[in-house]
Amino acid sequence: MDGALVARSTGDGGRAARSRLVLAVDGGNSKTDVALVSEDGEVVATGRSGPFVPQRDGVAAAVSVVEAAVAALPVEGFDHVSACLAGADLPIEEEALAREFTARGFGADVVVRNDTFALLRAGASAPWGVAVVCGAGINAVGVSPTGAVARFPALGRVSGDWGGGHGVAEEALWHAIRAEDGRGAPTALAGLVTSHFGTRTVEELVLELHFGRLDEGRLHELTPGVFAMAAAGDAVARSLVERQAEEVAVMAEVCLRRLDLLETPAEVVLGGGLLTARDPLMTSLLDAAFALRAPRAKLVVADAPPVMGAALLGLEHLGAAEAAKDRLRARYEPSATP
Repeated sequence: MDGALVARSTGDGGRAARSRLVLAVDGGNSKTDVALVSEDGEVVATGRSGPFVPQRDGVAAAVSVVEAAVAALPVEGFDHVSACLAGADLPIEEEALAREFTARGFGADVVVRNDTFALLRAGASAPWGVAVVCGAGINAVGVSPTGAVARFPALGRVSGDWGGGHGVAEEALWHAIRAEDGRGAPTALAGLVTSHFGTRTVEELVLELHFGRLDEGRLHELTPGVFAMAAAGDAVARSLVERQAEEVAVMAEVCLRRLDLLETPAEVVLGGGLLTARDPLMTSLLDAAFALRAPRAKLVVADAPPVMGAALLGLEHLGAAEAAKDRLRARYEPSATP
């Protein structure tokens, strides 16, 4: 990319004036979505590529994943890049990613944020509130009406985090091996592990992981089964779902408290696969937890994709009109999306 925009031709062979263009990026652990959006809110083109994992692959390789998604878009550059990215958990990481985007020719006006900001903007009715994402991992962010921000390092257990699909599955395996060898309470999770991975025992699976014959990243495949067993009455599985609901609620409560919003009717946007699945048990547990911790909060399960939130942030950066933002939202209404 050389940063030059492709202008649209007029009928007389001249160059037509054009709206400024935003490249919106939602870089996630499972996929990367991009949308090219004009200043008037039109979605000009979209693209998709693989997982955005800078912690594992490095900054340069992660930005190459975005380049792959952008390759089919009908431009050579952008007026503004609004990139909301998994793995951009600290300001120093956001800055490193922004420098890489600029060095690759995406343009000089690049803003990188954590992906939780895209979820918040996609799901909330205003530019402020709290968002909790619970997908492969877990994270949260809060923004006050004045623009103050509350967030977490989100570096895993080392920074106090627990949960998401991988965390729940990892804990399920811990209980399963202890149930099998007698150190823990009996649980159907042992049978879930062996049946899903086709091993004779849970210990056999543990050894497969230890010797690298099974990718640890596959553990998240157990998570739907954990929720199903919790609903069926397995006490250990239910305890994991209860713990996950509590973690979601406490992260939101802390954001609200830090921003002095606990006594204010504020939206809490829920996103990520574990929350957008609308599991009945999880939903009831969340309702109960928020009634205790943040009774004035309004829970909103995100329906719009996070890339729309990244695009809205980009339009606001350009000072676009409200009509443009309404047009963008209409494009991503469930009834309007193929």
